[in-house]
Amino acid sequence: MLLAFVLAVLALIAPHRLITIGLVSASATLCALALWFRHLNRLGARQVYSKMDTVAGFITHDVAPSFITLADGRITSRNIAAEKQFKHADKDTLSAVLNDSFANPGGILFRLQKRVQSSGSAQEDISTRNGHVRLSVHQMDHEAFVWRIENIPYKSATAAAADGQTLPMIITGRNDTVLFMNNAARQLIGARCKSLDQIFTSLPPRVGEVMAVTTTDGQQDALIAQMGAGVGRRAIYFLPPPENAPPQHGWQAFHDLPVPLIKVAQDGAILSFNKMAMSLIGVQLAKDMHLSDLMEGLGRSITDWLGDTLSGRKVQKSEFLRLTRADREVFVQVTLNRITEEGEPALIAVLHDATELKSLEAQFVQSQKMQAIGQLAGGVAHDFNNLLTAISGHCDLLLLRHDQGDPDYGDLVQINQNANRAASLVGQLLAFSRKQTLRPETLDMRDTLADLTHLLNRLVGEKITLTLSHDPVLKSIRADKRQLEQVLMNLVVNARDAMPAGGEIKIMTECTSLKEPLTRDRVCVPAGEYVTVTVSDDGTGIPADKLQKVFEPFFTTKRTGEGTGLGLSTAYGIIKQSGGFIFVDSTVGSGTAFTLYFPVMEAMEPTKAASERRVAQPRAKHEDGVILLVEDEAPVRAFASRALRLRGYTVLEADSAEAALKTLEDNSLDIDVFVTDVVMPGMDGPSWVREALKDRPGVRVVFVSGYAEDSFDEAQTRIPNSVFLPKPFSLNDLTDTVHNQLH
Repeated sequence: MLLAFVLAVLALIAPHRLITIGLVSASATLCALALWFRHLNRLGARQVYSKMDTVAGFITHDVAPSFITLADGRITSRNIAAEKQFKHADKDTLSAVLNDSFANPGGILFRLQKRVQSSGSAQEDISTRNGHVRLSVHQMDHEAFVWRIENIPYKSATAAAADGQTLPMIITGRNDTVLFMNNAARQLIGARCKSLDQIFTSLPPRVGEVMAVTTTDGQQDALIAQMGAGVGRRAIYFLPPPENAPPQHGWQAFHDLPVPLIKVAQDGAILSFNKMAMSLIGVQLAKDMHLSDLMEGLGRSITDWLGDTLSGRKVQKSEFLRLTRADREVFVQVTLNRITEEGEPALIAVLHDATELKSLEAQFVQSQKMQAIGQLAGGVAHDFNNLLTAISGHCDLLLLRHDQGDPDYGDLVQINQNANRAASLVGQLLAFSRKQTLRPETLDMRDTLADLTHLLNRLVGEKITLTLSHDPVLKSIRADKRQLEQVLMNLVVNARDAMPAGGEIKIMTECTSLKEPLTRDRVCVPAGEYVTVTVSDDGTGIPADKLQKVFEPFFTTKRTGEGTGLGLSTAYGIIKQSGGFIFVDSTVGSGTAFTLYFPVMEAMEPTKAASERRVAQPRAKHEDGVILLVEDEAPVRAFASRALRLRGYTVLEADSAEAALKTLEDNSLDIDVFVTDVVMPGMDGPSWVREALKDRPGVRVVFVSGYAEDSFDEAQTRIPNSVFLPKPFSLNDLTDTVHNQLH
């Protein structure tokens, strides 16, 4: 109509007749359309209100409260039952009327109204303050809805039975939530409670005891009874307290103490316990259980321990025991105290959670044990290396005088091979104690595994499949290739032995970037880039109680003669000495996986000197040169002296550093090479060599030792023209090293 009026005004002021006629026609058309639409709206409204009146007539005498509302919730009509049941009849919206009965009427109405738009009707059963109701809605058209509120007399079997009883009773869920209260319980407490902490001053409720119950009229005493209600629910009854009930004293006074306490009979049966004891020991704690069912590890029977305490023979007041919990490992410190109750002796066990203490103690003992074994291994290795040098050296001398046709040749070869096996075992001890000499170089794990694959396939046999998987962007690491190959072979052999019936061994390399430090197994791996090597199998797995011992030396699950128990401890020592980390994961029946972490290193070109050192020079039959041999072990000195003389060298011997310096006082002697032991009684090898080089600066030096090279590496670097020869060495090793020093 407004637009028609504007067009009419424009027609009056239009300068041309044709424009005026057009504007007048448009204005008249718009007026006609507006009047027509207005007529239609009035007609539709009459139909809607007619429908509303018709429906209102139907619901007027309905026994259930009913409402007719518009889409925005405004009430257009309500029946007699609605006016009687709902006090706030003057409210304009249905949400406001139901606010006193429903917890969230707005959300419920909106949810039903959305559902009714798609299906035409909807209903929902709702629990209210006064019981259960069914709220249903029907759509008349897009603008009007009919709501009906019907009381539901039906209750669940549990609730119906509960309301029929005169005893106050509540039903609770797993989280101490009150799911139901019967009429007697609501009358006792005076309000509807949602959780047990609104009813009891202390939790959990103690069955069979008189407890204070919080009500609107103050605290009242009630005897607590309980029974299961299914699906983790409990039915708690409030019974009248017995007449002349004794006051809470004695053991019950300790129920709420923050100390785990257990009262134990003479025979070890559990008489009572407090809340803290139940929390510490677990849900299996119950009366009449025996103490031995809860804890173990004393080394003798629990009954004897209790008997000693009752009789006063027990000297040690407390014991550390392990609980028999299945979910986790818990250690407790148990202190027993003798009491007398009603003339009968009993025991009070005071418990303290000692899990963290025992864990720290186990770590400390393990660290001390490993350190002691490492020191022992290093010392024993030095002595064994001297013995093996003498054995294998003199065997080499004998082999020079016997050819393959000699009947003693086979025996000599056996002696030599077993001496080499003994030397390998000593090397494993040094690897575990991290005192071996490593020759690190830049490695690509793909190339290393490619070179090793043929040998590994021979190790695993025909029943086992070996699978390799490499990261396409694998980076280089720095490690001793020979030692790394030893680690991989040890892991593959262990995986093979774990699958006697056959299976698959997977070796996977991957480049891993740690954004944050990785902490596991009491080790922290710093953030950075690592190359990981995982050796996994699908064998029998390792039990949890043995998993933490696999890296200990001489620990093995194999039968006698099948293994030394040094394989994994050797691997552990090599990996740690290389700056890496090793972890193990295992599931019994599913398999085991060892994961190695190596820091990524930038590739370095090998120096020419190192390359040239690897090239074996042709061994000369006879040499010219004067050698000063200093060795405190007579058998080693005798072998080395004979070996050098056989190659044509002139050898001067000394059994100590002091004797060597005394020999060098003769200025007429022209010495070409010093061959000296490192560790000797009195002055050590590097010390006397530095003293001798003051007057003879051009003499070259060969250090020999049964210890690792890094034990004197810093001292060696300050001595020019010196090399290191580890014991045990063969005849050829000694003569080749001296030859290389001279040439």
